Amino acid sequence: MSLGMLKLFKHLIFLSLFISILNANEVNNLDKHLKDFEFIKKGKEDGNTFLVIGGIQGDEPGGFMAASLLATHYKITKGSVWIVPNLNFYSIIKRNRGPFGDMNRKFAYIETHDPDFHAVTRIKNYITDENVRLILNLHDGSGYYREEHKDWLHSPNRWGQSAIIDQEILDIEKYGNLEDISSRVCEYINKYLIREKDYYSVKNTKTRLGDKEMEKSLTYFAINNGKAAFANEASKSLPLHERVYYHLLALEKYMDIMGIEYEKKFEMEPLAIKDVIDNDIYIAFYDNKIQLPLSKIRSILNYFPVKKDGTLQFTTSTPLMTVVKEGAHYVIHYGNREIARLNPDYMDIENKQNSIKMVVDGKTMDVGLGSIVNVKDSFLVNPIDDIRVNVIGFVKNGVRDESDISVSKNDIMKRYSIDEQGNIFRVEFYKDKKFSGMILVSFDDEVNHENLSKIIFDSMKKEISM
Repeated sequence: MSLGMLKLFKHLIFLSLFISILNANEVNNLDKHLKDFEFIKKGKEDGNTFLVIGGIQGDEPGGFMAASLLATHYKITKGSVWIVPNLNFYSIIKRNRGPFGDMNRKFAYIETHDPDFHAVTRIKNYITDENVRLILNLHDGSGYYREEHKDWLHSPNRWGQSAIIDQEILDIEKYGNLEDISSRVCEYINKYLIREKDYYSVKNTKTRLGDKEMEKSLTYFAINNGKAAFANEASKSLPLHERVYYHLLALEKYMDIMGIEYEKKFEMEPLAIKDVIDNDIYIAFYDNKIQLPLSKIRSILNYFPVKKDGTLQFTTSTPLMTVVKEGAHYVIHYGNREIARLNPDYMDIENKQNSIKMVVDGKTMDVGLGSIVNVKDSFLVNPIDDIRVNVIGFVKNGVRDESDISVSKNDIMKRYSIDEQGNIFRVEFYKDKKFSGMILVSFDDEVNHENLSKIIFDSMKKEISM
């Protein structure tokens, strides 16, 4: 090797190592403001725990979205369910199977310096917990698993639309009849198929007979620790909401087998699930003084209030949502999707003002900061001592405080709306130069925002700093 080639080779090795260190630091920094990823849901009898895992591979959104809906839109009335919806959150945000290698191949052995070490160790602790009786790992798999080869997409080498087991029977006190349980799950799902070709089958990997790759997996780790473990695979050939539909059918059957009882907030119907995924998403900032509905939000929001020190406290309606500082922007991520970029306006945040009086369509009401108010014709903010009102996109020459002025939709420039349709606008409040809070006024009569504060979960409070 020539001296020049040797120098280039050393440079490439150094560059690769440097990039690896940068990525590892990004994971660590992300982990600082991510909520602990577990959700514990218990009913009246909780000695029978079901552990559900999603997001071990970030390019399988059906699995982590179904686990997230189980965490946020189901109430467990009997039994116990532990949910880890975003095990590999960094992988999810990067839309990558595994930026540091496939996490589902790190359960036989993992180096302590591996960026995935913390997540793998934590989930191992949940798997081996004495309360856990049955484990389900949610995946999206390629094509359609079929026992006999039909074509490239339908064959024994595919994983989609299958219930996965590592072996037929496990010698444990409860739920050791793995093949029987998975067959019951498939039979149940097949009663509610969207189309006949989506049918489910049991796929036994027979891992112990020499499948070296599956020996490294999460379910095989669980099996070797005396826990009934299964995987559910929805086909990547299906749209997201249909994958989630099939995962939820499987989840409900496993809960039924375990005697776990529940209530849910939506109809088990593919389009109803799509509506929840796309529209029931919100984020709040600074103890709910700012709340944003994200289903129709613009891709960029300019002059967004952020504390001078760069700290941005936020609360989300789903464990799949976070905010990441990327260059000059704060980026809202929802699963694999980038929802919006916030261009910050750094300022002091004042927390004393909690509510204001408004006249909406002729009716006087008390409105809490952070609320979204539905307006048909016009609104007016009553004057407040020492508080300046700024309706973003409304201009009246010579007026600095825009309180005590009746404002209609046509008075506000559409490009300043927070939504692409031009229906939702910001009303901001300032004490001196300090930001006090925000109210959104919505001229969209198709959207009901009255229960927004009930949707935001305090348990999902997070924080990011520069």
